[in-house]
Amino acid sequence: MTLDARILGIETSCDETAAAVVDSRGAAHASVISSQLDIHSLYGGVVPELASREHLRNIVPVVRQALQEADCAYRDLAAVAVTAGPGLAGALLVGITYAKGISFAAGIPLIGVNHLEGHIHAVLLDASREPQEIEFPALALIVSGGHTHLYLAERGEDGLRYHLLARTRDDAIGEAYDKVAVTLGFGYPGGPVIDKLAAYGAPAKEPFTIPSMKGNPLDFSFSGYKTAAIRWREARSLDGEIQARRELRERCGAPTLEQWLEVTPQETLDLLASFQRTAVDNIEANCRAALAQTGARSLIVSGGVSCNSALRARFRDPRFPVPAWFPEPHLSTDNAVMIAAAAFPRLARKEFSGYSLNPQPGMRLEAE
Repeated sequence: MTLDARILGIETSCDETAAAVVDSRGAAHASVISSQLDIHSLYGGVVPELASREHLRNIVPVVRQALQEADCAYRDLAAVAVTAGPGLAGALLVGITYAKGISFAAGIPLIGVNHLEGHIHAVLLDASREPQEIEFPALALIVSGGHTHLYLAERGEDGLRYHLLARTRDDAIGEAYDKVAVTLGFGYPGGPVIDKLAAYGAPAKEPFTIPSMKGNPLDFSFSGYKTAAIRWREARSLDGEIQARRELRERCGAPTLEQWLEVTPQETLDLLASFQRTAVDNIEANCRAALAQTGARSLIVSGGVSCNSALRARFRDPRFPVPAWFPEPHLSTDNAVMIAAAAFPRLARKEFSGYSLNPQPGMRLEAE
């Protein structure tokens, strides 16, 4: 592998069609993302069939734009990398099928990548530019709309090895944010809105509590948060307040913070603050317990929810026992830069996927 080897990454695991060209030094020459947010927001969440159809519409222009921005032709690529799983089966199939076509037509290797490992490599990519290195073994926390996983990442002779320590037993943390937001009329996606508004509330202990887990105490559970929000709403006359927020979304599309505050009473702001604090308390407590159990020397946090201001502040607090590493916000959500970055170790080891590569919606990282 040459020092200027380039990989085309393709990501279609959920509702973002993304392509990127990254070189072996970690420089992204292009990163193009086509979001389906406007479509799925009408339904309060991602609709798998609609996601697949939009990927079909977008995959060709997105890849073409990435290659143009990178001033790169197929013959200049060392490989094409694509998300093989986990994710939505139909969405994954679009990206894999297109990547196979590129591999065959250009005569370059095909590399299937685990989406979760991609999120971890987004952090490693950013950290490679810092003077301080990430110390291993490290905890790897992936928090997004579809995932809440905690791994122990260890360096081996052939790259990183992952051991699953904990996962959510029901909703992912990002899904909990979205469901609470939809319940209270803030719409989908809800994470960024709740994060901003929670700063204006005074958190209380109720109605959110951290669940006690039987079996593996490090596991997560967030489905009860939605139920607590629904019961809190039902105990109050909030129909007018919720309708006002819905009308605001219809009128403005993306309301400003000031507009949200105008239609959100203090009681609701306090509830959002309580939800956010409890959710972050839950994640921090489990990470501290995992650090004590494993002796890990660093914490890697990635996924869309890693952009959450409260979560970042908590893990960057000097009292947290180990250094915490986050990717830049544009690499936190689903993107193709991270997929290409995760493919380079496989390219160096010549670990390629054949044309029998198929979507693996339930793909496990620890089995890699």
